[in-house]
Amino acid sequence: MQEINDFDIVRSPIVYINMRDPKFMKYYYKAKIDDIINNFPQNNEINGSSPPDIFIGSYGYPNVFISPMIPPIHGNTEAFSMPEMWRNFDIPKIVEYRTLLMRGLYKSNVHNIEKGKVEDIIRDFALAEKNVDANIEFARKPELKVIFDENSQPFGPSALMKSIESGNITSNKDIENAYSDIDMKSTTAMIELYNKGVPISKIQKAFSAGLLGLGKNRRFVPTRWSITAVDDTISKSKINNAKEYESIDSIQVYENIALDNRWIILMMPGKWSFEVIEAWFPNTPWNTNSDKISIYSSFEYFEGRKTYAEIGGGYYASRLAVSELLEKMKKQAIVIIFREIHPGYTLPVGVWNVREHVREALEKEPKRFDDISNAFSHIKTKLDTPIAIWIGNSRILKDMLSGKVKTGIKINH
Repeated sequence: MQEINDFDIVRSPIVYINMRDPKFMKYYYKAKIDDIINNFPQNNEINGSSPPDIFIGSYGYPNVFISPMIPPIHGNTEAFSMPEMWRNFDIPKIVEYRTLLMRGLYKSNVHNIEKGKVEDIIRDFALAEKNVDANIEFARKPELKVIFDENSQPFGPSALMKSIESGNITSNKDIENAYSDIDMKSTTAMIELYNKGVPISKIQKAFSAGLLGLGKNRRFVPTRWSITAVDDTISKSKINNAKEYESIDSIQVYENIALDNRWIILMMPGKWSFEVIEAWFPNTPWNTNSDKISIYSSFEYFEGRKTYAEIGGGYYASRLAVSELLEKMKKQAIVIIFREIHPGYTLPVGVWNVREHVREALEKEPKRFDDISNAFSHIKTKLDTPIAIWIGNSRILKDMLSGKVKTGIKINH
């Protein structure tokens, strides 16, 4: 098996340009992984260092595939499974790392969290603080089916498992304590783990593996559901605190560019309200067959949302990032996030992209304005979509500008 450094991308100009073509990127990685698959041993076994990582499927719920994920390499593979480390990665690097993680498929019922060897290994992987050495024997050669989802990260080849063995683990003590407390609700466990500094990605895995919550209620949670549940739960807690604070006293604009996504976070004085508006340009993952920009939005006022956000998990991921800053400032605000997705975003890589890059934007010093028209004048220099289009697709901005919602900012008509 090869060492991690052997998988670094050779970034020639030709490869880099072609990586902007999703079809070429899928072909490139399929060819790269096929080299490994074609040289698979006769017994269809691999061994390597799991970051650690797991994947719980949703198809067929409550009877789903549970999957330990292992790359065919040894060493420190932590970066393969820690979105918190990916801010400076480009899409080729992210997909390269993720497609090396091979999934061993095993069908289980979501209630069987402690009723079998594979279920125990899933638990151990989610408890582990560091890499776990493991060996998987597949029923056949794994196949690469590159599936990209805006909610969860991509992953590599998969096949049914015949057997799996894993080495000893070093548990994350905070997660282990939460797992041991069968009288603590999952929402409480998530918030306590977050407050103790456990990364969001580890909390999500712990919840997905059935480690959190009242003992009688614990079960496997599909990965994409667990990601949103953790973002939603922690951000709600912080927002409830923020609603007790005074409002910010000026208009603030934060900005960031990453993975050919442009982010503008507009914060305005007023009671807590929140909206995300996404503009997907032609030839981007969710707008492949049109020559026009597709715009989607979701919002909430002070009372919060009662239904799942139309734009999906990115809503909750960005709300978490915003809630972290408001808690730090001890303020509340009206917050509008403008997201432009340009053609360089060739493949969706998961909502971590939203969470981490909104976090990154909010770590920068904002530009401040005392008039919304001046803020709009600045924003229009940063985005290609006209301000009128953003306003036309924003419930909160339309309500503000029409006077339906009171705010502490100057509005010049």
